[in-house]
Amino acid sequence: MNLFSGTDVGRKREINEDYVYTSDSPVGNLPNLFIVADGMGGHNAGDYASKHAVEKAVEVTETYTQEYDAENILQKAIDDANTYIHKMAREDSNLKGMGTTFVAATIDGNYVTVANVGDSRMYIINDFITQITRDHSLVEEMVEMGGIDRETARVHPDKNIITRAIGVKEYVLVDFFDIHIGEKEKILLCTDGLTNMLKDDEIHRIIIGSASLKEAGQRLIEAANEKGGRDNIAVVLVEPFGGQND
Repeated sequence: MNLFSGTDVGRKREINEDYVYTSDSPVGNLPNLFIVADGMGGHNAGDYASKHAVEKAVEVTETYTQEYDAENILQKAIDDANTYIHKMAREDSNLKGMGTTFVAATIDGNYVTVANVGDSRMYIINDFITQITRDHSLVEEMVEMGGIDRETARVHPDKNIITRAIGVKEYVLVDFFDIHIGEKEKILLCTDGLTNMLKDDEIHRIIIGSASLKEAGQRLIEAANEKGGRDNIAVVLVEPFGGQND
């Protein structure tokens, strides 16, 4: 397995509220685990939300050994992370209103189980780039209703309004995707700090034009910053059937 992960504060923000976790070895009963989270909230609340939601989810995954089904494990991990962040937001006025997106993937042979809340994304990269997750956002709902087209959505003033996040409500609805992955395909998990700056075809071109995952990841972050870097940037790239890490 080949792996790259990285985050960058960008050019406009002072605090990095993006958080990533990667493990190409087993985590509890999962064979591996990759997570990207994008926090929101005032002061340090967004930073707190993303970091602690991921850490809680990983802790639950490590200790929740009753289940062997990836979807059930991820559901339990996200439910517990949501409960924890929601509780902290209620108890600490400095953390009021905090929340975080959360996209996680685990790979078992040729199959990938993906869990998603919010507008961070997971893509499959081959000869094309295919978005697997569906954004939980106001503009995505507008696109699906036919109110605006996809290109208009990229620059819409309300594009950062998300309709689901971990920690905001007592319970959270998680979307799951089970997909087959080929031996030459790659996985990309990222926050909107990347996708708001770069179009899908630009992301695809950088990845397939790079000599390694490390080069691809670094070039994606650099390109997002060159386009303005208006938000924090998080990138996780996985090549399940690749060799050693670059």
